[in-house]
Amino acid sequence: MPSSSVHALLIIAGRGVYPRLLAESARAQGVERIAAVAFKGETDRRLAAVVDDIYWLNLGRLGAVLDACRASQIHTVVMAGQITPTHLFRLRLDAPMRALLAALPERNAHTIFGAVCDELRAAGLELMEAHCFMESAMPAPGPLAGPAPDARAAADIELGLRVAKATSGLDIGQTVVVKAGTVLAVEAFEGTDATIVRAGHLGGPGSVVVKVAKQGHDMRFDIPVVGERTIRKLRRAKAAVLAVEAHRTILLDKDKVIAAAAHYGISLLAVAFTRENGT
Repeated sequence: MPSSSVHALLIIAGRGVYPRLLAESARAQGVERIAAVAFKGETDRRLAAVVDDIYWLNLGRLGAVLDACRASQIHTVVMAGQITPTHLFRLRLDAPMRALLAALPERNAHTIFGAVCDELRAAGLELMEAHCFMESAMPAPGPLAGPAPDARAAADIELGLRVAKATSGLDIGQTVVVKAGTVLAVEAFEGTDATIVRAGHLGGPGSVVVKVAKQGHDMRFDIPVVGERTIRKLRRAKAAVLAVEAHRTILLDKDKVIAAAAHYGISLLAVAFTRENGT
C-alpha cells in the first residue's frame, strides 16, 4: 500500500525515537488518525503527545497486542523501534506468546518478529514496510560527515561489508567492527551499541564500524537504524568510521546524526553493496 493512500495508521512502538519520528512524519504527510501500541518501560512516553490514541501494554503479552489492534479499529500497521533483546529471557509471557516461541525451531530477531507479523496478518491487519514515511532518512551513497576514510579504512570498510552480509545472512547480526584488517567484533544478541563498545575495549581507537541490511531482509521490521546514541557510542569507543548501507539504513533525526558525527570527527558515509565488494 502506498504511503499516500494511508489515512489511519497504527504504530506498534518499540524503544527509541523512531516511533515518534515516524508518527510526526506520517502526520506531516497527511495521515489523519494515528494510534500506537506502546510497551511499559520500553516505549518513549513522548510518543503519546504526537498520536491520537495510545495503548500501554506489558511487553510479552501478544494477546493484549492483538486486542489493542482490534480496539483501535485501524487495519494498517507499521512496526517501529527496537525491543531490548534480553527482555525475551526475563519476561513473563502470556500463553499466545509462549505458544509462538515454542513453535520456532530457532529464536532470533528475524524468526520472532516474523512470527509476530504472521500473527498480525492472520488477525486481518496489513503491515507496511518499516521505513514507510521515513524515506528521506535513508541516505544515498556518498560521504555524510567527517574526514574521508584513508586507504586502510577503505579496505576495512570493504572487509566489514563482506563479513556483515555473511553474518546477517546467518541471523547473527548486522554490524561488524574492523581494525587494520582484523574483525574485532560481530554483533550478536546484545545489539549494535554494545558491539561498538565491546570492540573499543578490544581494539582501542581507530576502528571501522559497518552496518548493513540482511540479504533478503524483511522490510516489515528488519531495517537497520542509526541514531545519535550510536554516534555517542562510537565516540566512547574512539571509532574512526561508521559506514552504513545506502538506501537501506534509517538515520534517525538525520541532520542531528550528521552534525554529531561531524562534531566528533567521525567519518560517516553511506556505501552501496555491489558485486565488486562481495555479493
